[in-house]
Amino acid sequence: MSLLVVGLSHRSAPVSVLERASLSTDAQFKLLQDTVAAEPATEAAVLATCNRIELYADVDKFHAGVAELSTLLAQHSGVGLEELTPYLYVHYEDRAVHHFFSVACGLDSMVVGEGQILGQIKDSLARAQELHTAGRLLNDLFQQALRVGKRAHSETGIDRAGQSLVTFGLEQLALGEDVTGWARGKRALVIGAGSMSSLAAATLARAGVAEVVVANRTLDRAERLAQILAEAGGTHVSARAVPMESVPAELTRADVAVSCTGATGLVLTAEAVAAAVEGRTGTPAAFDEESAAADVRPLPSTAAGADENCPLDLGAVQQSAVQQSGFSVLGEAAVAGMDAATLEQHAAWVDNATVDRRLAARRSPETDAELIAALAATAAAVGRIPERRRPEPVAAPARPQPVLFLLDLAMPRDVDAVAHRLAGVRLVDIESLAEASADAPMAADVDQVRRIVADEVAAFGAAQRAAHITPTVVALRAMAADVVAGEIARLDGRLPGLDDKHRAEITQTVKRVVDKLLHAPTVRVKQLAAEPGGAGYADALRTLFDLDQETVAAVSRAEDSTEKNAQNRGPA
Repeated sequence: MSLLVVGLSHRSAPVSVLERASLSTDAQFKLLQDTVAAEPATEAAVLATCNRIELYADVDKFHAGVAELSTLLAQHSGVGLEELTPYLYVHYEDRAVHHFFSVACGLDSMVVGEGQILGQIKDSLARAQELHTAGRLLNDLFQQALRVGKRAHSETGIDRAGQSLVTFGLEQLALGEDVTGWARGKRALVIGAGSMSSLAAATLARAGVAEVVVANRTLDRAERLAQILAEAGGTHVSARAVPMESVPAELTRADVAVSCTGATGLVLTAEAVAAAVEGRTGTPAAFDEESAAADVRPLPSTAAGADENCPLDLGAVQQSAVQQSGFSVLGEAAVAGMDAATLEQHAAWVDNATVDRRLAARRSPETDAELIAALAATAAAVGRIPERRRPEPVAAPARPQPVLFLLDLAMPRDVDAVAHRLAGVRLVDIESLAEASADAPMAADVDQVRRIVADEVAAFGAAQRAAHITPTVVALRAMAADVVAGEIARLDGRLPGLDDKHRAEITQTVKRVVDKLLHAPTVRVKQLAAEPGGAGYADALRTLFDLDQETVAAVSRAEDSTEKNAQNRGPA
C-alpha cells in the first residue's frame, strides 16, 4: 500500500473555485466513508481549511487511486470533475509525505509560517479516527507531521516569518498602521465561535479594542467565548454574547467586524452592510463609482469600422451593398437592419463610454427607429458614421474614509463581495489576503525549515519501509519457534526417560542456536529494507524460508489492531 494525496489549495486554484469546492463537516464525514469504501483505498483522511482541501489515502493502485479520489472530491464538493481537474495536484509516496510535512510547518500556507495549521491537522486526524478511517499509515503520518511542525516552530525562527490569518487580515484592514494603534478603542463584532473566530476575538482584545460582541447560532458557545475574553488577564475589554438575529443591529454599532462561520450562504449581504453604514452615518450608502464601472462590460474590439475598435463593421456593410446592388450606400441604408444594441454600442463608443447591455436589451421598437433615423441623418450629412471624440481627462473622485471595517475569513465567504464597492466600507476577504500575501517577504529561517522537512521525510520513509518487513521477520521467528517445539517433542518421544532438568537445558540450547542463526540476517534485512527500494527484501525473505503469506498477513492485522486501539485514544 502507498500514500496518495489529491487536493487543491490557494496555490493551485483561484479563491472562487476554493469557495465552491469547500466541504461542510457532514460532507467531510461522507467523503471519508466513501473513500474507504472505494476499491483502491484502505485508509482516508481529509484536511479542509479556508485555503486548501486535500484527501489523503493509502492505496494499492496509483492510477486507479488518482481517478477515484478525484471523482470523490468532485462529487462531494459539488464542482464538476472537468472543471475541478485543472486545479488538482497529486503527490505520491515520498512526495506526498514531503508535501504534508511542508504543510504542517506552514511552508505551504497563505501566510508562511502560520501555526494554525497544526490545530487543523490535529482536528483532521481526530475526525478520521472517530470514523475509523485512519489506519497505521495515516496515524503515523499525521502524528509525525504534528511533531515535525512543532519541531520547526521550536528550533527555527519561522514564527517571525509567519503570523495567523487573523493578524495578517487585521494588518490589511489597518492599511499600514500599527494594528494596536488602529484597533485601540474600537468596537468589534465577531461572528462565529469556532477556533478561527475565537482567535480573532482574542487578537482583537489584545490589540486594545474597547468591546467585543460575539454572535453565534448557538448562543451558549458565544457566551462561553465572551466569558473567556472578559476573564482573560492583561486586557480590559468588555465582552458580551448575542444571538445571530442581533447581527444587523450590532453591525450598526461596530467599527470592525470579523466573520468566520461554517454557513453555506451569505451571513452579511451587501444590503445589510449598506444599512449598517447608513445607520452609522445617517446617509444612504453609495456604491463607489470606480468599482461599479467594472461591472459594466466594455465594448468589444473589432478590426473594421471608421476608427480603431469601432463596434460597427461598416466595411462589411459597404461590401455587402456593393456586391448586391453595385453601388455604395450611405445614410439610412448604411444602418438599416442593425439591431438597437449594436447602435447603442456605437453611440457609447463615440462618447468614449461603456454600455450596459442589459439596458440596451430593453429598448423598444420606437426607440430603435429614433436611434436609426438620428444616426442615418448624421451619416447623410457628413458622409460617414461619426468618429469617436477625444475624451477630456477627468480626475477620479477620492474614495471616502471607511467607517466600517470587515474581515471575512470564511470559505465559502460570509460577506457579500459586492460590499467591496460600498463607499465607507473596507472589506478584506480570503481573495484579497491571497493577493496581499503573494508579496509578503519570507524569513531566512524558511531554508532551515526546509532542511528539517527533508530530514524528517527521509526518516519517516525509512521507518515505514522497516515496518513493512517487520511482520515477515516476526513470521520467520514464529516459524523457527514452531520448528524448535516440534524437535523437542520428537526428542521426548525418542528419550522418554529424560528428566525435566536436562530437557529444559536442551530446549534452551536449541533456542539459542536458532536465535543466533537468525539474529544477523533479520537485523541486516531490516536495515536494507529501510533504504529506498528495500521493499523487495520482505518478498525475498518469504521466498527463501517458504513463509506462509497468510501467516505474515495475520501478524500485520494483529499489529494494526493493537496500534489502532492505542492511537485512537487521540492525537498527541
